[in-house]
Amino acid sequence: MSIFSHHRLIILISLFVIASVNLTGCTSSRYKHSQDFFPNPILDPSTLKDAVVKPEPLSAMGNPEKYTVFGKEYYVMDQSAGFKQEGYASWYGMKFHGHATSNGEIYDVYQMTAAHKTLPLPSYVRVTRKDTQESLIVRVNDRGPFHEGRIIDLSYAAAVKLGINKTGVAEVSIEVVSSPMKGPENWLQVSALSNEQSAKALQKKLQEMQQWPVIIVSEETRSLHKVRIGPIPVGQATEKVVEILQYHQLPDPLVLAEHQL
Repeated sequence: MSIFSHHRLIILISLFVIASVNLTGCTSSRYKHSQDFFPNPILDPSTLKDAVVKPEPLSAMGNPEKYTVFGKEYYVMDQSAGFKQEGYASWYGMKFHGHATSNGEIYDVYQMTAAHKTLPLPSYVRVTRKDTQESLIVRVNDRGPFHEGRIIDLSYAAAVKLGINKTGVAEVSIEVVSSPMKGPENWLQVSALSNEQSAKALQKKLQEMQQWPVIIVSEETRSLHKVRIGPIPVGQATEKVVEILQYHQLPDPLVLAEHQL
């Protein structure tokens, strides 16, 4: 097995991508290099510092309810306080340096970051190598690794600090030390229809064009079926969905806060 993570996928989960959410692997044409490789110069592990834990909101991108890779569905956690896991860690290097991560940030091999399949982004995780008991803290801002048995994909810097850059993989335990704070959320009411089948058809259409949940709230006494997208984080994420609706020539939605539901 190569020391590099050949099956590593960095996925930009864009609200403009059809996201029910079927995440697919990046094609080789996206990257300048076909194979992963070490940076130059090689890092000195004694100079590397852990990620600094700080309170952060949930990323506007990279946190769909679920997504699919290689035919397998993954469900993103709503909250991850106290989460622990054991398995193998791998790492990814210069092939992916400068490309977008799942939450829309840019991957930097020299930062203490990592990828996980289901933790909310961003999360801070303590990674402990089982055979040496060496540990560090990384900031999870990406999805992966999509390889059987591997639970976390480390940046090159994190791999160097744990010595995993030399072995390619190592058995580790991980523990969440800080998860993102849940910020204010909106719901977008796209339509209120008297015909239930029409509401279901619209629900399906909306789900195919964006990543957030689509629900139908029915008022039986009035024979009214309200089609809503949400919850969506207030700010950029909400604005992106509105842009998608406009692109598909749908009416401007009614924006609802939680107390207005």
